[in-house]
Amino acid sequence: MCQLLGMNCNVPTDICFSFEGFSARGGRTDDHADGWGIAFFEGRGCRTFMDQKSSTTSPVADLVKRYPIKSTHVIAHIRKATQGAIALENCHPFQRELWGRYWVFAHNGNLEGDLQALRTYPTDRYQPVGQTDSEQAFCLILEKLRHHFPDRKPALGDLYPVLQDITATLATFGTFNYLFSDGDSFFAHCSTNLHYIVRQAPFAAAHLVDEDLTVDFSELTTPSDRVAVIATLPLTDNEAWTKIQPGELLAFRDGVLI
Repeated sequence: MCQLLGMNCNVPTDICFSFEGFSARGGRTDDHADGWGIAFFEGRGCRTFMDQKSSTTSPVADLVKRYPIKSTHVIAHIRKATQGAIALENCHPFQRELWGRYWVFAHNGNLEGDLQALRTYPTDRYQPVGQTDSEQAFCLILEKLRHHFPDRKPALGDLYPVLQDITATLATFGTFNYLFSDGDSFFAHCSTNLHYIVRQAPFAAAHLVDEDLTVDFSELTTPSDRVAVIATLPLTDNEAWTKIQPGELLAFRDGVLI
């Protein structure tokens, strides 16, 4: 299956260190070599890079490693195809507009069955472009949210139970690990494997699992910085990552689990 990487923080931060290790799993230290993508929120804008080439052979991935884009919300994905051809339109993360905001979604897993049967609304605004179950699920989530809140984005306390409800329904179709964000709130749902770590003062050094690379975050941060990193499997071997329990839907904001 695919792998996920996300970052949510209280100040714009680059993800170069984490992406260096994560991208190695796209064909060198693991076999997720059927495309990749990454999205950075910058204010209300969203900068997205993707390629159907593996993240270990893609010149676009090399650019992302060298270009320290700073963001408070990042979602990345490396693909191992289960549904849909190896093609650009099937690369995650997917992006759509809702309530005048961009929403970005990436999925790890496989959903089988007739997802289209869940389309119960008379007008369906969101339609998949590619052939993946993942994009179908994303469109269904947005349609459900738009139906419940047609005019404007609700408060998190109102949005969360509706998102949890459609998530639980989609999870009955198979494995449904995902990351979902609009650059304000950041959601992570675990079906099988998803882990997170919150880095904050006192910062220490971290060493990647997939590359022989160490960074001392105390030299790059201020005492008020706070960064949550979410990944399918831990990216470092000298830090304590927390495993998200199957069925849990977590919300992060400003690097804090809320």
